[in-house]
This record gives sequence, C-alpha cells and structure tokens, in this order.
Amino acid sequence: MTQIQPTLFVPHGAPTFALRPGAAGAALSAMATSLALPRAIIIVSAHWDTAVPTVGFAERPETIHDFWGFPDELYEIRYPATGCREASEEVVAALKTAGLPVATDASRGLDHGAWVPLRLMFPDAEVPVIPLSIQSHGGPAQAYKLGQALAPLTAKGFLVIASGNLTHNLRDYQLAARSGGQTPGYVRQFTNWLADNLYAHDIDTLLDYRRQAPGGAQAHPSDEHLLPLYVALGAGGENAETTRFHAGIDDYVIAMDAYSFLPKKGG
Repeated sequence: MTQIQPTLFVPHGAPTFALRPGAAGAALSAMATSLALPRAIIIVSAHWDTAVPTVGFAERPETIHDFWGFPDELYEIRYPATGCREASEEVVAALKTAGLPVATDASRGLDHGAWVPLRLMFPDAEVPVIPLSIQSHGGPAQAYKLGQALAPLTAKGFLVIASGNLTHNLRDYQLAARSGGQTPGYVRQFTNWLADNLYAHDIDTLLDYRRQAPGGAQAHPSDEHLLPLYVALGAGGENAETTRFHAGIDDYVIAMDAYSFLPKKGG
C-alpha cells in the first residue's frame, strides 16, 4: 500500500546555501530521511514562473545555474536528476481535472530553487523529479489553487516540494551585507504571523497577507518567493497537520523556515 506523502515548503536561500547548508540544510536532510521513499517528486520553484501551469517532461533535467557573481564551485555542481514521463502525465491529468490550463515543457531543467534543496534532501538523485511552474500574476489564490490540484497525488506516492523563502527583500539583503547590519524587525514579525495563521489553518487571512500581515509588503516586494508556500499548503488538503520543522534567518534578512503539511487520511 502506498504511504501518503506530506507536502513540504522548503527554503532555498541564496545560491551559496548549496555550499554552506548549516542548520537549515541539516533540517531538510533529516526531513527527507524520515520519509517513505516517494514514487516521484513534484518540485515547485519560485524561479520558474510562467503564464499557465507548466509541467516538465525532460528525461534528464539539466542543472541550471541561474545566478551570477558567485564562487566558481557553485557552477561546477550538477544534480543528476531523472524525469518520469508517466509521472509527468499524471501531474498534467491532475491539473486538468481541477480545471486548470496546462502546458508542458520537454526541455526544462532544474533552477537553483529546485536543485539546491533537492541535492540536500536526496543527494543520490534516486527519485524522479517533475518540475512544475508558478504563476506570479495570479498571486497567492492561484498558487493555493495549484496546490489543491496536486492534493490527490500525495496518496499516490508523489512528494510535493515547494521551494521559496518566507522573506525575500534583495534590497534589504544588499544593505545589510554592505553594512553588517542587524535583522530588520519585520523579518521575525512576518514569519511569526505566518506561523500563527498556518497552525490555525486560517486560509482567508493567509491569502490576504499583503494587507493583513505586519511587514508583508516589505518581506515580499513581489510575491514569487512566497507563492510556493501556498502551493504546499493547498496540496496538503483541508485541515492538514502543520509542522514548522525549521526556523532560522540567514544573511540577516532571509527567513529559512520550513514546513510540512501532512494530509489527513481521506481528507
């Protein structure tokens, strides 16, 4: 019998997270070790943003180094993932069943939002990986609906991993890096607000974070790095068991919190 999989929101931090994984990396690794081996991984990265939900069909997704000015060793890393056409087709079918428009991409590789956490969690690349895009123009509501479409797949051995960061203000990061400054107050205020509402499963409030959350607009001048959280939340299903399995801040302003949402049986 296939064991139901949780859905995960994980941080990918700055690209150097791949070289210095620290406590967050250890938490991701420990979480992966605790899971039953998935049939396939659906990876949703903040860095693949398309007009409509797009499913990757590459047999061997390439490792995309979509960053500039970082240490040479980062560009030498390869994550030898494989795809699975049958699994990709099941993802397409699930999205269509939910009434969503769907596109496919036969050549899409894994950007750093995908391969950095995957390399920490599944270093042997033994599980097929299916990339799935976000649609930033649709905001949190669209991302949550995308996740809801994936929910039935968690009972079929699919592990949904959605990768972003709970705070992502590059201007504040650059200012802090130059000045050696302190963590702005909004970083903890915003992540604590998210934790409170995630545990309460207050979906309406979470979807309205830009108006209701303290520091919401400063934590995310644009939505894309928070949207994967809503995908993971939606894929967890109604009243999923919520666990924050890591909390921390890297580089002054980048929240590295990670969450699991365990669907209830039959829910």
